[in-house]
Amino acid sequence: MLASSLVAALHFIAAFGIAATLFLEWLSFSRTPTFAEAKRIALADRWYGIFAGLLLVVGFVRAAHFEKGWSFYAHSPFFHLKLTLFVLVGLLSIYPTVRFIRWAPALKAGRAPEVTEREHRLISRLLTAQMALLVLIVVSASLMAHGVGL
Repeated sequence: MLASSLVAALHFIAAFGIAATLFLEWLSFSRTPTFAEAKRIALADRWYGIFAGLLLVVGFVRAAHFEKGWSFYAHSPFFHLKLTLFVLVGLLSIYPTVRFIRWAPALKAGRAPEVTEREHRLISRLLTAQMALLVLIVVSASLMAHGVGL
């Protein structure tokens, strides 16, 4: 029971970490980020990736070895929806992450990065879409946990 509780806690920490870091990116991203804002966004994005990897690994360990067991989750349409949405969020995060990584030379030189109007509009939309999909993931997780659709 202790192992199950610790794995569940890690799963929740990773999920809340994703929500917090994505929200920080979404809230901080602007057309003209300051040096401090850009450093914060780049760091948050790194943690976002770490939390996403942790969530994926711990989530599969949790589904396979704890809770209701793999057969329950394998047959749940909302488990599949949740994973699909998670992958979609990951795909939507690629472009912003690549752009934030490309800020490194400017940040190392102590300068704020330059963000074009087009880039700002696209990244803002991608961050907003990820936020919306996180809400759908939470709804899917709840429906999955309660056995809806089985």
